[in-house]
Amino acid sequence: MPQGVRVRVSPPALSKSFSNLRSFFLIINNGQIEVSIFVFESFCIMNVEEFIPTKKNKLIENANISCIAPSNIALIKYWGKKNIQIPSNPSISFTLNNCKTTTTITFKKKTFEGLSFRFFLDGISKDSFNLKIENFFKRIICYCPYLEFYNLEINTNNTFPHSSGIASSASGFSALALCVVQFELLLYENISRNYINRKASFLARLGSGSACRSLDGGLVIWGKHKDIKQSSDLLGIKFPHEVHPVFTDYQDTILLVDKTEKQVSSSIGHNLMHNHPFASERFNQANKHLSQLIPIIKSGDLFKFIKIVESEALTLHALMMCSNPYFILMKPNTINIINEIWDFRNSTQIPVCFTLDAGANVHVLYPKSNAPEVNKFIEDNLAKYCQDGQFINDHVGNGARRI
Repeated sequence: MPQGVRVRVSPPALSKSFSNLRSFFLIINNGQIEVSIFVFESFCIMNVEEFIPTKKNKLIENANISCIAPSNIALIKYWGKKNIQIPSNPSISFTLNNCKTTTTITFKKKTFEGLSFRFFLDGISKDSFNLKIENFFKRIICYCPYLEFYNLEINTNNTFPHSSGIASSASGFSALALCVVQFELLLYENISRNYINRKASFLARLGSGSACRSLDGGLVIWGKHKDIKQSSDLLGIKFPHEVHPVFTDYQDTILLVDKTEKQVSSSIGHNLMHNHPFASERFNQANKHLSQLIPIIKSGDLFKFIKIVESEALTLHALMMCSNPYFILMKPNTINIINEIWDFRNSTQIPVCFTLDAGANVHVLYPKSNAPEVNKFIEDNLAKYCQDGQFINDHVGNGARRI
């Protein structure tokens, strides 16, 4: 059989044990099966074949693609996943604006097939990231086969510390995925903007689950939920229901309690949800909280919003503390900040709250109309708990874009 042939096999040609198989692809090189791509009905909330190019692409020798993608902060937390980056529960997040990753990929045509890339962070070659990026490319190659014919030089930088619990993998992989899809836009004609955003979110998820929530702006949902018909386990979608104006420019000040790399990665934490004693109840809780949040987002009831958001943050860290092995990512100053926020809210009735990602840093969430009072409170009472007194003022943003 010729090298690089892709063969599509219909389900009837396979064993009855694969009765839920939608389609089956083989990539064959030198007579050997190199990659098998299975698309199961249970996996296909949408038709993933739409992301596999079928047309002949243009011949492009070289290209430079640069994209910016923001981080996001989850309100309903994603913690625990199934195979192929499928979430165990739905999540919803605010897309941020100032915490972002800028990535440039230089594509250079080569004469041999196979993945070939070099990765630079802040201008310095970082081999420690290579395995994670290589695994990402292996996962997406069936959807982006053109990558095998180019050398890729990837240059990236963040506006915030990576691996410290501010979702650097979310902004990083969403920027990387958008660069890849923007390159695809050069190779193939008549690709819609909707397709670009959907495919970029779909690919970003295969690098880091929460990355699929960083392509769109505002509130973004990822994970199938009974009250949101358009929701999908395969990509993030913009929250489709009515949003009260207070949430369109919500503020997020990130208190950098600890800027060092966290001791336990999110990937390890997700895996520890397998056989977790409270996993089933947690997944039910997340679905229930999302159902409760939908009317709150419409009404703008901030104190009901706070109750769910803070409960989700504390639940996330409680799950870490009772997993096997157990671990703690909060620091003493994380707890100090939470208590200060509670005291301030109780005494002023200003609707400020906290949330936490998988790390020690604290996200202080509040309406823009309360920014003067909250910013003074942060300067006077909370900055002292931050490493080097450092914090980042951020707000809800518009999502990823090419630059």
